[in-house]
Amino acid sequence: MGTKDGTPGGHTGAAGEAGGRGALEGLRIADFSRVLAGPYATMLLADLGADVVKVERPGTGDETRQWRPPADENGTSTYFLGVNRNKRSVALDLASETGRAQARALIAESDVLVENFRPGTMERLGLGYDDLKAGHPHLVYCSISGFGADGGAAIPGYDLLVQAVGGLMSVTGQPDGEPVKAGVALVDVITGLHASLGIMAALRHRDATGQGQRVEVSLLGSLLSAMVNQASGYAVAGVVPGRLGNAHPSIAPYETFPTADRPLALAVGNDGQFASLAAVLGCPGLADDDRFRTNPDRVAHREELRKVLAERLATAGADHWSAALLAVGVPAGPVNTLDEAFAFAERLGLPGVVTVPAAAGGPAPATVSRQVAHPIALSASPARYHSAPPGLGEHTAEVFRDTPESRTYEGN
Repeated sequence: MGTKDGTPGGHTGAAGEAGGRGALEGLRIADFSRVLAGPYATMLLADLGADVVKVERPGTGDETRQWRPPADENGTSTYFLGVNRNKRSVALDLASETGRAQARALIAESDVLVENFRPGTMERLGLGYDDLKAGHPHLVYCSISGFGADGGAAIPGYDLLVQAVGGLMSVTGQPDGEPVKAGVALVDVITGLHASLGIMAALRHRDATGQGQRVEVSLLGSLLSAMVNQASGYAVAGVVPGRLGNAHPSIAPYETFPTADRPLALAVGNDGQFASLAAVLGCPGLADDDRFRTNPDRVAHREELRKVLAERLATAGADHWSAALLAVGVPAGPVNTLDEAFAFAERLGLPGVVTVPAAAGGPAPATVSRQVAHPIALSASPARYHSAPPGLGEHTAEVFRDTPESRTYEGN
């Protein structure tokens, strides 16, 4: 079935085409996860050199293959394409003994297992952590759930639901409006980041001791941690926050303001920045006004301050104010659309969109796939982009060709 030395059969590895070694070269991940949190975590690790083998249900595969529009020119879901590059796909029927035998063979050759089935599913399949740890003491076993494996095991783990019951929606939206979710599945993304961090910590422990362990991450736990200052305000001071629109509960001015053309975001974090803001707006006396002299003063008189600033900012456009304020060190910028955001990153020299070679037999026949760049820059072992997201079951025969299970394989 290939080896764990970074050169599995038929696979060049993340460093193969780009030259050099990925930071995680030689690490194999058996990825039983679907949708977003797990696939995002494993894609980040694949970009850094891990050999990720994605286990999918025959016929349908990962649910996000069907989540469209939008789709690329070949009709492939851009949702799926966004979190599954640099992986190999195998189609296994885990309801059959043959499929479970193939899964066990894959796990035996893997360093990490990632799964986000409803708690108890892997155990019913005989693939739970307790089923595997004795025979695979090196294995790092990462379970991602919505609400944990105990009292919340029966609650489906959907991002919208977690944003609602986890408190995020209660602080998102206008004060006089209804609670609003974030514009992306933010909790899934944060959980994926926590999962990848937990995996790397467990691998570091294994380096030191030779022993794997179980890593458990939940959407709810991840959200409560990610609520940071809001959660700390409750935990320490018993404050239950509400919705403030785009304003901040502890800083002012720290919100969006209308201008002559489009909204402008101001993020004034200290008194010096506020003095510079007042000078640029042509009203330096604001910085000496007792209502606005310090940040606590400005928070206490937020509405009065907002009225004064909005009147001045309405005299010119967002780009004008952004340039003038950034020139004196005041954090400010227009509210961009997504295309404008990518263009902005490009102007700053930050990676935005990259092209990835499309593997033969993948979901798209194009020679390259446009992908969003990996966000972490490593000077010695940077992220590599060696293959576009795979077709369903594209690598099943390749992965299992050197195992007894290959004789029972009947096609992709």
